[in-house]
Amino acid sequence: MGRAQRGGDHRGSVRVGRGRVAKLAALAALVIPLTTGCSVDEVIRFGWPVGVTPQAEAMRQLWTWSAIAALVVGAITWGAMFWAIAFHRKRKGDDDTPPRQTQYNLPIEIVFTVIPTIIVAVLFGFTVNVQNYVTAHLPNPDVRVNITAFQWNWRFDYPDARAANGQPITTQGTSETIPLLVLPTDRSIQFTQHSTDVIHSFFVPEFLFKRDVFPYPQQNDQDNVWRIDRIDREGAFVGRCAELCGAYHAMMNFEVRALSPALYDRWVTLREQVNPTTGALYTAGEALGALNCGQLCTPQAYTTYPFNTDRTKRSASEPVTAGS
Repeated sequence: MGRAQRGGDHRGSVRVGRGRVAKLAALAALVIPLTTGCSVDEVIRFGWPVGVTPQAEAMRQLWTWSAIAALVVGAITWGAMFWAIAFHRKRKGDDDTPPRQTQYNLPIEIVFTVIPTIIVAVLFGFTVNVQNYVTAHLPNPDVRVNITAFQWNWRFDYPDARAANGQPITTQGTSETIPLLVLPTDRSIQFTQHSTDVIHSFFVPEFLFKRDVFPYPQQNDQDNVWRIDRIDREGAFVGRCAELCGAYHAMMNFEVRALSPALYDRWVTLREQVNPTTGALYTAGEALGALNCGQLCTPQAYTTYPFNTDRTKRSASEPVTAGS
């Protein structure tokens, strides 16, 4: 067998080997996502949590398409890199003559400048569009809630609903009680927030959105009004303070209880009345319990619970009251 024939056989086997590797890589790229037990929706979320508001879904879509764009750019970059490694490496018998140099190739430099600029501009445009939607105000919201943060708890006022004493319906947390923020599904909700002391942050993970709560928001040039178009499903969602605000910051939790519009209207009606059993106004927990709608109407929070403020204790305490 001649040297030329042996060389040709060697190059042919190398090409076959590369073809097998490419096929295996493509097969792995198809099989691995299908064998992880994840749905297509879970895969394209790329780890983004599942939200319960249209604003959360808009941010999820921005994240998904940004990740896909990044993967496309990455695939092109990796492909070009591995192609150069595979087909332009130095081979046995090559001399030391450098390859053709293109560092001063004007068309290539223009392409490498224009394409990244277009990518950044497109991402910027979509980001601004989603941000404007998330932070936009509603002219006539169905429900209004005033949020007051203080060290280390929350108060929620419903200015459009009046209790028997003529004051707005109010829910306030204590060291022993997690405050319940009861909201309707399928209705637009406007929040107005402020702090009585330091900067806090209102955060419900399922809203995929947090908002700093400033003291004196007008003087601090903060737009303290925001809204959600609706909550898409019933449920209980833990809320937290997401800004370090002092010794008991980690204990500053609340719970969003999303009810159907009919249940929410009944809850508001009860909150406007006096509880005949106690002779006092219905609390948030008492009104929920009177609705008798299963776990969703549990009188106390069940996604989180109060913490013992005694610093000598190292464990959390279970709920002991029916909510405020």
